[in-house]
Amino acid sequence: MKGKRIYLLVVLFSSIALVACGATTPAASSNTDSNSSTSPTSNADTPAPASANGTKVNLNSAEADQLLAAVPGLGNRMVREFQEYRPYVSIQQFRKQIGKYVDETQVAEYEKYVYVPIRINDADATTLEQIPGLDAPEADALIAGRPYASVDDFLSKLSQFVSADELAIAKTYLEQ
Repeated sequence: MKGKRIYLLVVLFSSIALVACGATTPAASSNTDSNSSTSPTSNADTPAPASANGTKVNLNSAEADQLLAAVPGLGNRMVREFQEYRPYVSIQQFRKQIGKYVDETQVAEYEKYVYVPIRINDADATTLEQIPGLDAPEADALIAGRPYASVDDFLSKLSQFVSADELAIAKTYLEQ
C-alpha cells in the first residue's frame, strides 16, 4: 500500500512539473515585464529573428498581441511603451523613446522584429537603412534622388542597391 502511495505521488508531481514546463513561453515568462536590459536567451524552442525571413511587425499599426507574438521576451509593460509613442516617424525616434527603458543592446534586439514604416520622400537615412541590404551611402543616394513621383519610382531606384528578395521585403516597409 505504501509503495502505491509513493508511486501516485511521483506521478502527480511529474504531471504538475510537465504542465508547468509546457505552459512557460518566452512572452509569458515572469521576467518579461521587468526593466531588465538583458537580451532574451535563445534555445531550440525560440524562433529565429523575424529579420531572418524579412517578416517584421509595423510599429505604428501592430496590435498588442501581434507585438507579443513577434518579439521574444517582450512583456505587456514594454508593449505599452511601444504603443505610447506612436506614430513613429523614424527608427531614431523609436531608439530614443524605448532607450529610456532598456539599453542600446536591447533596443537593437527589438529592431530585429519591428520596423518603422518608411515614407519615401521624408524618411531619414537611418530609417531607410531598415531595408535589408541597404547601407548608409545607398540610403543617402536614395535621399538625393528625391522627390519620387511614385512608389514605383522609389522602388526602381532602390532596385539598383538591393536584391529582388530584399526589394520584396522593402515593399512591405513602405507607408501606404
